[in-house]
Order: sequence, then C-alpha cells, then structure tokens
Amino acid sequence: MDRPGSAINALLEDAYIITGFDESHAPTAAERIARAAGRRQDRQGRTGLSEPPAHEQLAHELDLTCTLVLNAANAAANLSQLVDDVQRIDPEGALVFGCLLHLTGHAEACRFWWQFAAGGGSHTAAYCLYLYHGRCAEFRDADYWRRQAAVLRARDQDTEPPRPVCLQGSLLPERVLRDILAQCHRGTRPHLPRTLETLIDGLKVDCDDEDFGEIPQPSPLLTCALTSRP
Repeated sequence: MDRPGSAINALLEDAYIITGFDESHAPTAAERIARAAGRRQDRQGRTGLSEPPAHEQLAHELDLTCTLVLNAANAAANLSQLVDDVQRIDPEGALVFGCLLHLTGHAEACRFWWQFAAGGGSHTAAYCLYLYHGRCAEFRDADYWRRQAAVLRARDQDTEPPRPVCLQGSLLPERVLRDILAQCHRGTRPHLPRTLETLIDGLKVDCDDEDFGEIPQPSPLLTCALTSRP
C-alpha cells in the first residue's frame, strides 16, 4: 500500500518527516505547532483572517490520510489478509482496519491497530500515529512516531520493491468513497454511513484493554460485507 507514487506517498511528501530528513534540523511536533501558531498570528495581524488551530489541521490531515488508505486499490485485499492467517497478522491489513475504526469513532482502538501495523513495518501507520498524538498535543509521542515514520519509509525505499496491486475491487462502495473525500475537502469530520458504522460497531470485542479500552476484532467476513454493500 505504501508503494512509490501512491496517493499516500504524495500526501506524506508534504510532511516534515519524509523528504531529506535530518534529525538535527527537523522541527519537533511542538516546534511545528508553535511555528504554525506564529505564522497564523502574523497573517491574522496583516489580513484580519483566521486559520484553524494547528491541532485541527493535524486532525484534518489524519482524516484525509485514513480516507486515502481506504481508497487505495489494495485496501480490500489487505483487510482480507488481516484474518486469513492466524499465525501472521498482516500489518497492512491492520492499517486499513485502524482507519476504518478511526472513521467510525473508535479513537483508542484505531491506535492499537496502527501500533500493531507500525510494529510490522508500515510507515503510513506510524504517520497516522504521529498525526493522532500531534492533534492531542502529546508532543513526545508525536515526535517518536514522526521519527519512526521517516525511518520505516527510508527502509522501504532502500530494501523493498513496489508491491503489486491486488485487484480485488474497492473496499467501500464508490459513492461512499466519494462522500468521505468530499467531507475531507469541505473540512468537515468524515464519517461512514450509518449502515457501515453499525457493521463495524457489531464486531466482536475480545477484551477491555487497560490502555486502549475495547478493541474490536476483524471478522473473516468483514471484507465481503463491506465490498458487497450497495
């Protein structure tokens, strides 16, 4: 999913953590937010106009990233692989599942699955965690995941050939994908239709984790249920 030239990489290339990364010069999350606030105050003084606070911008970027993940050609195949092998849970499938949980309001559970995916090598999942913690002003955690995203992406570029696209069909109906993209472009908080939210909300919860709360588990039938929705 993180192949060169993808929509995800086009988004990531606009971030500090990606191109020409140098730990001694790259701004921390706290510095990035402070600089954004300073630029916003300067513009407000010149024009009288206001911009969204930095944490809202990071939240919007997280929403857009999740939308692009679900819109990727490999999303359905990756989600299927998440539950196909009980011996090895696919990290890219965990990324997709985390994005589904994010768009259905499972704020802590999505973080659990993104951490699993990042641990398996997904730099997009690490980037999601950077945005997640940055929007909450959790600067130390945001800085950690910013560095991890840069390291993982550089490693992928150096060692892995592009992954083939599995043409299994879109994970979500085309009208749903268009709608959540439109919500992102309007600057509103994207959400899935209620029928799909109900499907996600009805997934089995294995435990009530001390750190993450209730963690929905992907069903072997979830991909089919999502792709078959009209």
